[in-house]
Amino acid sequence: MREMKKIFAGILMTVLLTGCSSQEILSEVPQTIVLPEEQIDSLPMQEEDPTSAETENTESFSLLEEGGSRFAYESLEAPEQIWYLEIEQALGEMEGTVKLSTDPLEQGLDEQDIDKIFQCVMIDHPEIFYATGYTYTKYSRGEKTVGIDFAGSYELTEEEAIVRAEQIRKITADWIRGIGEDKSEYEKVKAVYEQIIFATDYDLNAPDNQNICSVFLEGASVCQGYAKATQYLLNHLGVMCTLVQGTVDTGEAHAWNLVRVDGDYYYVDTTWGDASYRMEDGSEQEGLSEINYDYLCVTTEDILRTHRIEGVVAMPECTAMEANYYVREGNYFTEYNREQLQRIFDAAREMGRTDITLKCADETCYREICRVLIDEQEIFSYIPDSNSTISYAQNGKQLSLTFWVTNE
Repeated sequence: MREMKKIFAGILMTVLLTGCSSQEILSEVPQTIVLPEEQIDSLPMQEEDPTSAETENTESFSLLEEGGSRFAYESLEAPEQIWYLEIEQALGEMEGTVKLSTDPLEQGLDEQDIDKIFQCVMIDHPEIFYATGYTYTKYSRGEKTVGIDFAGSYELTEEEAIVRAEQIRKITADWIRGIGEDKSEYEKVKAVYEQIIFATDYDLNAPDNQNICSVFLEGASVCQGYAKATQYLLNHLGVMCTLVQGTVDTGEAHAWNLVRVDGDYYYVDTTWGDASYRMEDGSEQEGLSEINYDYLCVTTEDILRTHRIEGVVAMPECTAMEANYYVREGNYFTEYNREQLQRIFDAAREMGRTDITLKCADETCYREICRVLIDEQEIFSYIPDSNSTISYAQNGKQLSLTFWVTNE
């Protein structure tokens, strides 16, 4: 009887638990200019042009798109919401200087609140890709603020912004048709996650990498571009999605998303879903899937192992597991289960895949599966070709294991 030799190539891949560097993700207010405070006896009035109303009606436009989530808006108090709506309209219509309502001033707001409200507008509206900041002028009477003028800062002209917006709508309409609006919410989130990863290269030097233009028009971006593109697509597919900003455990800035699937909240990090981005040397591995599902619909507990939530909008506690990728796909383990693992390998072979990934419920389960499959090399009992070379990657923080065949 011929002895069957088993070749085991264990490649332990160190996962880069990093986000965007300080150069990669910018504050939503990269250029805020405070004009000199003006002491006045009365607020300046705009001159009335008898033809202005007619001109506005015929020439006005807005780049705001309907159907998106207003998660950040809903987090604001009523006086803040008044200024939010005014700033939202000003940015959407690329207006010049606008006067903010004075009622919020009477209710305790001042110029220091503009920054938070501006950020909330930008968080809710990935389609405002052309705004780079704002300026304001404060009018005071003695120690009292009696008026504030607001003006957005834009890197594009109206004509340029309209052209880009139309290009984005055409491209994303094709993507949305490919995904299918009749899918379940989980299927839509998974499809968007995969589509953006397949279509986008992670590139620190990508143009417009802080907005959706980088993903949809250039096919290259960094974390904020990935996250805003995810938000844009899911909102158009009818799935609640908002932007989350913070840092990772190295202290670097990062951006990802919060989604709502079947009534429950989950975190999604499309950037970290790009497997090649998270390899230490950035190289692709033969046989390894391009997509890492460790960050598709995860809990607060899971995301806080590597991320820190910051920003101006409070996030809900995410505890549901029903829409987690590994739970939904049957790859979630509470203990070593040979029958369950065999089903996973069999399903992968039927789909023509040479890789599988599983997630463990806790450290005890994770150590047990690592011992059986790696230390005792039981993994080979699931591979029909005894001459296969198998590689594996571990994500100890997310308690996941990936195995793939590198040559057969």
